[in-house]
Amino acid sequence: MRIWRRVLLALLAVPPLVAANPPAAPVTSNAVQLADSGMTMDQAVRLVEQKYRARVVKAEAQRDNGRTVYVLRLLDESGKVWIVHVDAASGAVR
Repeated sequence: MRIWRRVLLALLAVPPLVAANPPAAPVTSNAVQLADSGMTMDQAVRLVEQKYRARVVKAEAQRDNGRTVYVLRLLDESGKVWIVHVDAASGAVR
């Protein structure tokens, strides 16, 4: 089981070799702060990394019913991967 964790960690650490065409809706720049946003993506990343003691391995901004939501994929030391959503206007984590 440990070998699979190491393989997963190695694969997550390597950037993709072929860039796919990004969808129109997500915004992937970490410095983006949209007009209705109360926090930047960088602030949201720091918030969840501290709250969950895990590393964000992927982050994107999406629009949900007119609101900006940051979708963050986390990886902890045990190899567990999960996704959290952060409302950019309020900072609420779900």
